[in-house]
Amino acid sequence: MPDDIDRAQEINEQFLEDALAEHRRRKPLTVADSALICIDCETPIPEKRRKAAPGCVRCVECQTLLEHWRPL
Repeated sequence: MPDDIDRAQEINEQFLEDALAEHRRRKPLTVADSALICIDCETPIPEKRRKAAPGCVRCVECQTLLEHWRPL
């Protein structure tokens, strides 16, 4: 009989499989899917950034702050 840890592992594996399947079903993002203006600072997002990261919604500076922000 599986214990709680085994069951938790099974649930986690199913969750990951479902997430990967959903990711594969979605269409690839294009430059057209990117925002023209940063949602945080409202500055224009350069075309070079939009091409490098299709689907982006933040400028490089705001994305960097978001990724490196640590709560006190």
